[in-house]
Amino acid sequence: MTKILTPDAPAPEAFTDATAAVDRLTQLYTQACTFLRDHFQRVLENPPEATRIRAFYPEVRFRTSSYARVDSRLSFGHVSSPGTFAATITRPDLFRNYLIQQIGLLIGNHDQPVIIGPSDTPIPVHFAVTGDTAASIPQEGAADFTLRDIFDVPDLSTTNDDIVNGTYTAPEGVRPLAPFTAQRIDYSLARLSHYTATDAAHFQNYVLFTNYQFYVSEFEDYARTQLADPDSGYTSFVSTGNVEITDGDTPIPETMKMPQMPTYHLKRADGSGITLVNIGVGPSNAKTATDHIAVLRPHAWVMVGHCAGLRNTQQLGDFVLAHAYLREDHVLDDDLPVWTPIPALAEIQIALEKSVAQVTRLEGYELKRIMRTGTVATIDNRNWELRDQSGPVQRLSQSRSIALDMESATIAANGYRFRVPYGTLLCVSDKPLHGELKLPGMASDFYKTQVSRHLMIGIRAMELLRSTPLERIHSRKLRSFDETAFL
Repeated sequence: MTKILTPDAPAPEAFTDATAAVDRLTQLYTQACTFLRDHFQRVLENPPEATRIRAFYPEVRFRTSSYARVDSRLSFGHVSSPGTFAATITRPDLFRNYLIQQIGLLIGNHDQPVIIGPSDTPIPVHFAVTGDTAASIPQEGAADFTLRDIFDVPDLSTTNDDIVNGTYTAPEGVRPLAPFTAQRIDYSLARLSHYTATDAAHFQNYVLFTNYQFYVSEFEDYARTQLADPDSGYTSFVSTGNVEITDGDTPIPETMKMPQMPTYHLKRADGSGITLVNIGVGPSNAKTATDHIAVLRPHAWVMVGHCAGLRNTQQLGDFVLAHAYLREDHVLDDDLPVWTPIPALAEIQIALEKSVAQVTRLEGYELKRIMRTGTVATIDNRNWELRDQSGPVQRLSQSRSIALDMESATIAANGYRFRVPYGTLLCVSDKPLHGELKLPGMASDFYKTQVSRHLMIGIRAMELLRSTPLERIHSRKLRSFDETAFL
């Protein structure tokens, strides 16, 4: 008979104070991970027989029997009907402020306590030893024992997007309290470190995506000027490999091997700084990046990349503010049907338009000289120009598209799916339908004059959004009929 070893965790307890509740979550999680790490080291030295070593994620549970009426303007922080709701929790150290805020809103809006205790979802040993430099998980067959015979390993049944996709079936009537399970979050935290070469703890609440490395040097230059200004509010700059500087004059060593999606963070003490992710080219990268960043629950993400202008009246260097998206990227078809409208979000649109006006010093009708609003088409074929033009051009014309790229609709659609406010401001770098192809000589002059201004517009927009109340940014437009209480 198999012996099961588990930590002696405190029994579930009711809390009416959010900070105390998160302290208990932290205690439970730390105890569980320490238990698994300690036993893992012992097993490597002396594998036990007929023994299973198991520890569980902590859990937030909430019960209400009332259809309590809450402020109808709120899009999160409450449940819509009576029932039992629960969420498994990981890394309460990383999500501490978020958890205090979300639990506090739930308690305050319903005047009911939350129950904190161990869940029945085991912590995979892979995630428990994350960050422990002294431990590494051996590959299957490399150790003298079979890992899954002794420890729990990642389980795909709890590592999915069923909750955000609206396909989740609640076990025994317990409905989800948060958009992601703990295992799904742990999976993404590990992937983020791999793809971006920076720890998840460095990510800020406002994220810029770009599809060109040219923006990175401009972002670093801006970061250095901010660090030199004691009144800027920015505290440090983090480059790939988790190289962190706090002084604008400190050199950053060159990275020998760049990650797939180089990422940089201009940090503020409260996490309200700006993260820049160079996702490269293509909708697959755009989906991968947003799939994983979404678990960090950022307050906004915006695409600031280059695009093909589709109208003869556009000039190279003009800006495109997306008000709608034509999705032909196909990477999200199984998760978000193409018939799902992806609406423009007023708060993001206003911030982007104000930022263009501030940086270019053009207003009103004059702003139309360099910026158009309209539909942006996203396609999965980088060389679409080489195909028979009758089909694509007809569809683009029927959709009233004014620009085309390979990432924007994917980022917007995943923002919609994950309830992360999104936006797009592109810069026209070529006009293939009008014979103005992107050529090396043209490109260099264009990049020199436009990259800095374009990036600064994105930064200004994020700084405007930072001063906007969260309840306005996270609007009801992104919430479905039966939403999780946690943002």
